[in-house]
Amino acid sequence: MEAIRQVVRIPGDHEVKIKVPDYLEEDDLVEIILLVKKRRQDFANKINLIRRAAADPMYLEDIKGIERDFENLDLEEWGEKG
Repeated sequence: MEAIRQVVRIPGDHEVKIKVPDYLEEDDLVEIILLVKKRRQDFANKINLIRRAAADPMYLEDIKGIERDFENLDLEEWGEKG
């Protein structure tokens, strides 16, 4: 078995053409599977997770810990003024 991957955008007429390799013979049997990525929904889910993280106590404690770790560095001067 061989897998040939093609990624296409759905056109307005919702018809997709598939290019078949030349080495396949006429009347050869192939199986075609349509895998759909739900990008818009995935993006919306990620945004919701980020919004929830902003109120998550463990996340907020981690952020405070990072702030404490870099507190002294923030007070140091980086290079000479001039």
